[in-house]
Amino acid sequence: MKEQFSLRTVRKKIIMISKIAGIVLMVSYLISTRLPLEEDVSFLLWIIFVILLTLMIDYLLGRFISNPISKICEMAHRAARLDFSQPCRVTSKDEFGELADNLNKMSENLQDTLEKLEKANIQLEKDVQQERKLLGERKELTDRLSHEMKTPIGVIRAYAEGIQDETDELKRQRYSEIIISETERMGMLIETLLDLSALENGAVSLMPERFDFVEFVETIAGRLLIDMPETDFELQYELPEQKVFVYTDKQRMEQVLDNLIVNAKKNVSPKGILRLSLVEQDNMLHFSVYNQGTSIPPEKLPKIWEKFYRDKNAKYNGSGLGLAIAAQILSMQDLEYGAENLSDGVSFFFSIPIIK
Repeated sequence: MKEQFSLRTVRKKIIMISKIAGIVLMVSYLISTRLPLEEDVSFLLWIIFVILLTLMIDYLLGRFISNPISKICEMAHRAARLDFSQPCRVTSKDEFGELADNLNKMSENLQDTLEKLEKANIQLEKDVQQERKLLGERKELTDRLSHEMKTPIGVIRAYAEGIQDETDELKRQRYSEIIISETERMGMLIETLLDLSALENGAVSLMPERFDFVEFVETIAGRLLIDMPETDFELQYELPEQKVFVYTDKQRMEQVLDNLIVNAKKNVSPKGILRLSLVEQDNMLHFSVYNQGTSIPPEKLPKIWEKFYRDKNAKYNGSGLGLAIAAQILSMQDLEYGAENLSDGVSFFFSIPIIK
């Protein structure tokens, strides 16, 4: 009996409304004919009641049928425009309510799918850009490497041809030494370039450890500056007397110090000052190496960290990779670094956190 009079379907709601309207209409007519009024007045009252009943039926049909259909159509139009910002607000327990729930679920699924698709497109775009970047870097690497190899290959070829035609044994020996030197130079260039490429592409990772950075700097400076007999500069240094520990990749930081110190050594003016400094401040250890000599033009300061960059006015020849490697290692650790012109020279610096 309960299921028979249940209004969980639109069909049952329409039938129930029509049955009730028919019954009310007949009852009202019978009542109007029994009223102690004139026939015209009774008929007029009945007509008014019929109009009110019609309005009530129209209201009920609009609530149960027209309004849900309008909301569902609006939802369908928004979905067609891929606008899923508003759900379909039909809460009736019938086919319209079920249809609205399904539309809302479909909208949520489509919204999730579109968001995932958008993320996938963004990732794909990044991957494409990364691939283009890698292709550009490979092309640049090939071009640069070809350019860098021209000189040593030309020298090797010239002296190899000279050995064939030279009868003087001393000259042949000298030519052989030059060929070996240029071959070693090519090998070091390729090895350095591969190392830099591995760092840039993330093919290698840092292996940090805790160690005393003061002793570390003293050891490297002694090997590069103090133990070399051909020094033609005044060495000054400012180092803490106590141990200061850091947590970083010791081998890679040795590369950084090697490149920065050798760069300063090559650019220091004759009889000039080369100064090493380690200063503790605000839980940071600030390293700097200063060489007295020619300043770097301000517009060229940002370029000195680029691969193969060399100043045409430099008094020495190098691969142009040392500072690029130092910058890459420091960047991988998010360490602040840079270079600045002082009144009579150039200072290279970086900062690293102190570990207790």
